[in-house]
Amino acid sequence: MALYIVGDVQGCYQELVALMKQVNFNVDNDQLWLAGDIVARGPDSLATIRLIKSMDGNAQMVLGNHDLHLLATYEGIKKVKKHDYLDELLAAKDIDNLMDWLANQPLLRKIPKCNAYMSHAGVSPQWSIEDAVTQANNAHNKLSSSNRKKWLKNMYGEHPNSWSDAITEKEKFRYTINAFTRMRFCYADGSLEFKTKQAPESSLKKLTPWYELSDVINHSVWIFGHWAALMGQSSHPNIYALDTGCVWGNHLTMLRWEDKQFFIEPAHNKL
Repeated sequence: MALYIVGDVQGCYQELVALMKQVNFNVDNDQLWLAGDIVARGPDSLATIRLIKSMDGNAQMVLGNHDLHLLATYEGIKKVKKHDYLDELLAAKDIDNLMDWLANQPLLRKIPKCNAYMSHAGVSPQWSIEDAVTQANNAHNKLSSSNRKKWLKNMYGEHPNSWSDAITEKEKFRYTINAFTRMRFCYADGSLEFKTKQAPESSLKKLTPWYELSDVINHSVWIFGHWAALMGQSSHPNIYALDTGCVWGNHLTMLRWEDKQFFIEPAHNKL
């Protein structure tokens, strides 16, 4: 049995299947973990989500910002983004079942028997690991409840961007969603910044990658996606950045956890 972890699929179904074939993935014994954003801007989000759901306990994922926006779109809160290809998925006969399944996915997972965690964007530098686990569970309970629509409405917005300013339940929820699914850079005090997407060497001097400010990853390993501009590269030895921009014409990356070997599948449709 092996554990394989893959970065942002973004509806790139063919590349995901090709990667699984490349490693001779055994659906009965192996585990596939996905670092969020399984849907949106690639050509086949419907086939992707159906595949992952069909694998039951052999596939585990965390929610990304695109997955959450899909849920909000399904609930009629938001419209499909201009560059997303979600019409087929939203019109599918099994859409209700698919969205119920998606809403029950967590924001944070811990790799069994390891001091290692996976979330879509990372972990707030203003949190301890206990804070991260608690807030991930709190948000998960809200999104998987009968009040899901209410909480999806409240997740949008960039304030508060500092944990000390998150006073109300709504503010803590919004901060949690943003920390786990949207951040890349932070300010010097650890507060979150959301607009800058480029690689660290190209960023403004006042901004620092979240992982350079987080004490949590000095004591644990963190696996994340979301930041395609990193292209798998980072300055910190305890992180694995797995979004390598397949949907933008680069490649899909998979990590075999046991021996830390990487596998890649070039994008089938170049931009």
